Amino acid sequence: MTISDDVLVDVQGVKVHFPIKKGVIFDRTIGYVYAVDGVDLQIHRGETYGLVGESGCGKSTLGRAILNLEPPTEGKVIFDGTDIASLTGETLRRKRQDIQMVFQDPLSSLDPRQSVESLLLEGMKAHGLVKDAKAANARLRELLKAVGLPAAALQKYPHEFSGGQRQRIGIARALSVDPKLIVADEPVSALDVSVQAQVINLLEDLQQEFGLTYLVVAHDLAVVRHISDRVGVMYLGALVEEAAADDLYAAPLHPYTRALMSAVPVPDPVVEDRRERILLTGDLPSPANPPKGCRFHTRCPWRQETRCDTERPQLRVVEIDGVPATHRVACHFAEAIASGEIRPHDVAAIAVDPSAQESDDFGSFGGPATVGEVTDI
Repeated sequence: MTISDDVLVDVQGVKVHFPIKKGVIFDRTIGYVYAVDGVDLQIHRGETYGLVGESGCGKSTLGRAILNLEPPTEGKVIFDGTDIASLTGETLRRKRQDIQMVFQDPLSSLDPRQSVESLLLEGMKAHGLVKDAKAANARLRELLKAVGLPAAALQKYPHEFSGGQRQRIGIARALSVDPKLIVADEPVSALDVSVQAQVINLLEDLQQEFGLTYLVVAHDLAVVRHISDRVGVMYLGALVEEAAADDLYAAPLHPYTRALMSAVPVPDPVVEDRRERILLTGDLPSPANPPKGCRFHTRCPWRQETRCDTERPQLRVVEIDGVPATHRVACHFAEAIASGEIRPHDVAAIAVDPSAQESDDFGSFGGPATVGEVTDI
């Protein structure tokens, strides 16, 4: 499918902050979880944009913010000329016909009390797409055929299907209202490896057939490389690198992206033994208390004493031979790292004392379980 220069989704400075509350009788806000903290990206009509990063980086929250399932704390989400983030009530409900979501767990995203026919008809009825029973039945059969399921599946319930078949039902449900954009949140991570390729190929075929635009959220770099036209890499609530898929995998520039790429296994034992492996020290910092300056500097093997821990880098076009202007990276020293002028060094793990998180202004922050429950990422 030909990718248009027309921008379908324009995300401008989006932030999603979740309040951390404390109190028995009267709740008071003692801090925030900075799940998404200033993201700018554009998705062109007809393309597949892959969003990658380790668990907890905010990629799923960003996907939900684009649909306004998590209202942005700040920023704009311009979809086809309309700011989705500013819509509420009936106006938002009608606009959601154009933006649908395929969820990570196909079993929990389907109502077990409804048949497949009822699940598919629900969205069509909500948006006034059902004219009569005959036309509706023909449309349902068409949808099932598109996702590779027999018409007999209409009378069955979600528990009667395999994981891959349930995900196909979820995809058919998203297609039922003729959307322009589909946000696929880890669409194959809950499936067997043998089924993953089938679902990925199905998504590609449907994009060709229905002229769809995708935002694919995933942590599997092999999946993202196969399906994406462009890729954005997130770390702790912000984009650290963005490029065309082939360019990103050929020459990752940000230290975090290089570490991610080094973890992807290569099906050649000779190459696998000789290639560079970057093992990051320490855990992902808490999104409730992110590091100052560059948020990756606490784990970065190329960290410098100047700027890294005081100045937050902006996503920018770098001046490196052979790197196109569409390749952007948020690193102060990307050029020096690429040329070899700056060499990697050892990173010492920093022990964190839980009691040290208490402060006069914010009190005591909750532990990782609390943050994970709040952010849902």
